[in-house]
Amino acid sequence: MKSVEEQLSTYKSVHLNKTNLKTHFVGVPLIVWAIMVWMSLAALPLTDSFNVTLAMVAFFLTLVYYFLLNFSLGIGQLVFLAPTLYSAHLVSQMPNAGWIAAAAFIIGWLFQFVGHYYEKAKPAFVDDLNQLLIGPLFLMSELFIGLGALKSLDKIVTKKAIEKRRIFENNKEQPSPAEA
Repeated sequence: MKSVEEQLSTYKSVHLNKTNLKTHFVGVPLIVWAIMVWMSLAALPLTDSFNVTLAMVAFFLTLVYYFLLNFSLGIGQLVFLAPTLYSAHLVSQMPNAGWIAAAAFIIGWLFQFVGHYYEKAKPAFVDDLNQLLIGPLFLMSELFIGLGALKSLDKIVTKKAIEKRRIFENNKEQPSPAEA
C-alpha cells in the first residue's frame, strides 16, 4: 500500500490551483453523497427491523483504509462520512432517490471538470483509479492544514506534489514520437 504522503502528493499534483481546490470542496462531497445514496438502495435484511446496505459496508471498508493511511485524517473522515451516510440513508427512503442522487452526482462532476479547466491538468483518477478514494481524504487533509494541523505532512506532500507536477508539465511539453 502506498503511503499517505505518496497518495496525497499524487492527488495534490493536479490540485494546486486555488479555484480548482474550491470547486472540489463542493464537487467531491456531492459525488460521495450521491454514491452513498445509490449504495443505500442496495440492502440486505439482517433482522425484521435492520438492513445492512452496501453503503454501510463501503463506509466501514473506506474508513479502515483511511485509518491505515493516517489516524488523524481517519477521524476527520469518520466525522464527515457518518452524517453523510445517515443523510444518504434518509434520502434513499424517498421516492425518486436514485434521480436525486443522479442530479447531485452530475452537479458534483460539473464542479470537478470546471475546476480542472482552471487547473489545466487532467483529474488524478485518470491515471490511478485509487485516487477516487483519495479525493475525500485530500480535502480532509487540506481542511486540517487550513486549521493549522498536520504541518509536517503538508510540507512533505506539497514538496512531492510540486515535483510531480513539474514532471507532468515537462512531459506535456515534449513532442510525442508521432509529432517529432
